[in-house]
Amino acid sequence: MSTKVPQNNEDQEIDIFQLSRSIGNFFNRMNTLIFKSIYFFVRNWILVLAIIILGFGFGWYLDSNKKLFNNQVIVTPNFGSVDYLYTKIDLIESKIASGDTVFLKNVVGFQHPNSIRKIEIKPVADVYKFIEDKEQNLELIKLMAEVGEIKKVLEDNVTSKNYTFHTISILSKGQLHQNDIKPLLNYLNDSPYFVEIQKIGFKNLQQQIVQNDTIINQIDNVLNGFSTTVKNTRKNDKLIYYNENTQLNDIIKTKQYLVNEQGKNRLKLATFDKTIKEISSTLNLNDQKTVSGNFKIVLPLFFLFLFILIYLFLKFYRSQYLKSTKSLQ
Repeated sequence: MSTKVPQNNEDQEIDIFQLSRSIGNFFNRMNTLIFKSIYFFVRNWILVLAIIILGFGFGWYLDSNKKLFNNQVIVTPNFGSVDYLYTKIDLIESKIASGDTVFLKNVVGFQHPNSIRKIEIKPVADVYKFIEDKEQNLELIKLMAEVGEIKKVLEDNVTSKNYTFHTISILSKGQLHQNDIKPLLNYLNDSPYFVEIQKIGFKNLQQQIVQNDTIINQIDNVLNGFSTTVKNTRKNDKLIYYNENTQLNDIIKTKQYLVNEQGKNRLKLATFDKTIKEISSTLNLNDQKTVSGNFKIVLPLFFLFLFILIYLFLKFYRSQYLKSTKSLQ
């Protein structure tokens, strides 16, 4: 065994020497590469500078002239007009994609149709509002959640269209104003069918409010009469027993229900004057994207990279061409 130990030590010394030599060669190659890169830019500094200036100028032009804004309008569709609303928005988007500026200006009413880049609509996910006082909606979500993830259920097209509020997003080149949004809302409300439905629905809601007020007054009269009877009974020192047949508890619950309904109905009056009612609008938000506003930085780097790539390709081509020429000789 003593004869093998020196041999192992010698092998280890050789491996360490080869490793150190490989590391040294690596750093030498890196130094050579760095020097060649510096030499390349020094030798071509005029061309490199011209490429950077050209890229910066072109990028600045794109940043200043291609700036996009995101405009959001929150609406609530009434009288079962959700599918109608989504179909209308899809129609407008198809016209934008096809470049039909005549339709966008004459039918929809956009004053500057060329500035509209995109339009889409998404529901405002509010599951609590969706299941509020609606036990059937809660059961529906439970049933659908049994066969899929709850997040997918809440974002499902069937579920999301039943949310109260929806956001219309308009991507525009240049800023929009409220006068640009009004024609869109007028177009969405321009449906003979829903115009008639809106009139009937609004009138029915007003009648329901009046009728509920009458019923509440009648219930108050009944309760006042009961209160008067109780006071008289106490004065006469007589005992009167009221059993469940008086349905007094049901009357009180009915009044409480009607009072809650009246509050909701009066809130509905604020939105039932339109089929597609605008709730709020936020205009001219800067569209934040990866290269939005950064073309002046991205383009010089891209042009410089392209220049280096072409240079390396030509160098490779020349070297291979010289080799092929020598082999033929």
